Amino acid sequence: MKFRFAAAALLAAFLVLPAAPARADIVLTPYVGSLFGGDLSGNTAAFGGSAAFMGGGIFGAEFGFNYAPEFVKASVNNDDIAQMSLMGNLIVGIPIGDSDQPGHLRPYVTGGAGLFRVSSSESQFFNRVSSNDFALNFGGGVMAFFNEHVGIRTDVRYFRTLTDSDSESGIDDINFNLGDLNFWKWDVGAAFKF
Repeated sequence: MKFRFAAAALLAAFLVLPAAPARADIVLTPYVGSLFGGDLSGNTAAFGGSAAFMGGGIFGAEFGFNYAPEFVKASVNNDDIAQMSLMGNLIVGIPIGDSDQPGHLRPYVTGGAGLFRVSSSESQFFNRVSSNDFALNFGGGVMAFFNEHVGIRTDVRYFRTLTDSDSESGIDDINFNLGDLNFWKWDVGAAFKF
């Protein structure tokens, strides 16, 4: 009987005590970077931005936009081919230090999928190049904050296109395989936390 009374009292105390507020952060990051390696013949400049939502724990989600105006540089026959991607990612990031104090870090790993588009204007000899595909990306990085709201974010990611293996067979099922195009992206930008 005493055990039941003690358990009921303890449960009542937990219900009456106010819960500690869960802290969720939104981190907006405009960035500049470089695409390199894989199937690219050299480095090419890229820029974009991301909006990350980090929950009170270690899990979060992110939407990222990337644009490279000279993904494939101009040749005698073609203008520059531009690349654009819009990705949705999951993030696992471990906070180090108090998020209300200067100098706190959040290293993270991330991965997801989204739209991958390449396009060029019409050239002298060929029609306009345009392609919409799906792609995967995964990588990692770190967010470092100078104070509660402003910091810097940098990461490295691997991108790989996907192809629909049933597109030629006429089957309605969606079945993706790894595509031929792959490359890496490195970027750095200011991080604004709200």
